[in-house]
Amino acid sequence: MTTKPWILGLTGGIGSGKSAVAQHFVDLGVHLVDADHAARWVVEPGKPALGKIVEHFGPDVLQADGQLDRAALRSKIFTDAEERRWLEALLHPLIGEEIIQYLARAQSPYAILVSPLLIESGQHKLTHRVLVVDAPEQLQIQRTMARDHSSDEQVHAILKAQASREQRLSHANDILLNDRDLHWLQTEVERLHAFYLTLRGGQA
Repeated sequence: MTTKPWILGLTGGIGSGKSAVAQHFVDLGVHLVDADHAARWVVEPGKPALGKIVEHFGPDVLQADGQLDRAALRSKIFTDAEERRWLEALLHPLIGEEIIQYLARAQSPYAILVSPLLIESGQHKLTHRVLVVDAPEQLQIQRTMARDHSSDEQVHAILKAQASREQRLSHANDILLNDRDLHWLQTEVERLHAFYLTLRGGQA
């Protein structure tokens, strides 16, 4: 009989390096689901969620080709907490269902759910163990500005909207401090992977 894979939640603040960590786990053969991808799947044209969003916010949240105009939607909810809550109440359960379906297909001993909002969205409840990729805030800001060419203020605004480091770290079973180079980071991922393969149900 095959045992169902246990689920590792992988998260980290903006610029922490969680994408590099996620990629290396994939290279090691671990089944991975990205919550951001699931969030895109649920609002594709033809999906009921998109219809509800248009009904609620009006047709100007659609692009000419019928796809969701994310920038337009973001600008409507960015400053309005009430509207953001409405959208989250609609999407979070649907995203959760997509994630569960994808995780269920895993062939590896454990599967990973990577999500920048793992803690805030309650998605950590879908997981058995949480790995937080952490980095000093100054380094997060430098990396993000270099990657997205965004301003210092923009990065600070995103950092504020994401769970505080304390909140994230308080949910962590494992913490990977990413303040060195990529080679070191990959070695750490391999060390964690070897450890995770020894776990049953994600608990030591």
